Order: sequence, then C-alpha cells, then structure tokens
Amino acid sequence: MPGPLLGVTIDGSLKRGWKAGPLLVLGHGILEFTLIIIMVFGLKDFFTNPKVAGLIGLLGGAFLANMGYGMLKSGIKKTVYLENQDNKAGIGKGLKNLVLVGILVSATNPYFIMWWATTGVESVRWAYTLGYLGVLFFFLGHILSDLTWYSTVSITLSRGRELISNNAYRWLIIFLGIFVIGFSIYFMASGVKMLITA
Repeated sequence: MPGPLLGVTIDGSLKRGWKAGPLLVLGHGILEFTLIIIMVFGLKDFFTNPKVAGLIGLLGGAFLANMGYGMLKSGIKKTVYLENQDNKAGIGKGLKNLVLVGILVSATNPYFIMWWATTGVESVRWAYTLGYLGVLFFFLGHILSDLTWYSTVSITLSRGRELISNNAYRWLIIFLGIFVIGFSIYFMASGVKMLITA
C-alpha cells in the first residue's frame, strides 16, 4: 500500500541511489522486530488502547507534516536538485539518517501501529504456535517482502536518474510533499477522532 515510507523511498532513491530502499527497510525492520518482541512478551494491549493510538496519530501527523512541508518548500524554492546529492552531507551521515528515517516514518504512522496491534499480533500468535522459531521465520518472511519491494523501487529509480531533469525532479518532490502532507492531515484527524471516542 502506498504510504509515507514509499514517498521517502522515492525521494531517498533519487538523492542517494539504490541503497535508500534497503536502509529505510533496515530502520523499518528494527522497529518491527522490536514490536514483535513486545508482542511476544504480552504488551500488545498498550498499543490497542485508543488513547495511545490517538496520540501516535497526532504526533505522527505532526512529524509527517513537517517532513512534507520541507519537501514542498525545497521544491517550490528550487533548492533541491539531483546532481551530487550522494556527497553533499557525506555518505556515512546519509546512510545513518536513512535508517533513522525508516524507524521514525514507521513509528509515527498510527496505522502501522494499529496493523501490528491487530493483524500483526494475530500473525505473531499463529507463528508462535511453532515457538520462537516460528516467530523468527514469520519476521524473516515479512521483512524480506518489504526488502524486496523497496529495494526494487530504489534500484529502478536510482538507475533512471539520468532520465529525470532537475525540473521534473523538483515537481516530483512537490508532489511527494503534498502526498506526505495529505497523510499527515489524515493521521492527525484520525488521532483526534480516536482520542474523542476513547
């Protein structure tokens, strides 16, 4: 399902190349592995609490709004361009940031949390009938599907960079900024709704 992580993957792939997808999935996977550990040890009720989900929606929406605003602003002011993006902040710094962005984009998405607190926890419960090994295989299968998809997106976009002009890239960033802001509004509205009904 298209969401904020896909938008960030597209942006990261055009700026930093094929490594963006795998690094974002690494961050995403660290968070998912942590949630699975929490669920195995019985803290799923915390995440299904409407107040917690509502607060995640508000905070996650605010985080995404800020990210989307930054993308929109850089596209409109024409301060973003494709050339030499790999070395602007140093490769090491960029790689670390993408892992952190993968964690933050996932953690601030209330529907990621709600999916894991409902469908995800049921999947973990079924996997746990085979013990810890079953849970491990479930996680590996799940994260490998994410890695395959986001790596494919990253490789495809990074190899097609030469076909995209700076002007087209700026318009893509503006579109992605609007896309991310749209998600932020939806998340914040859902968060308010969850808090009101809690």
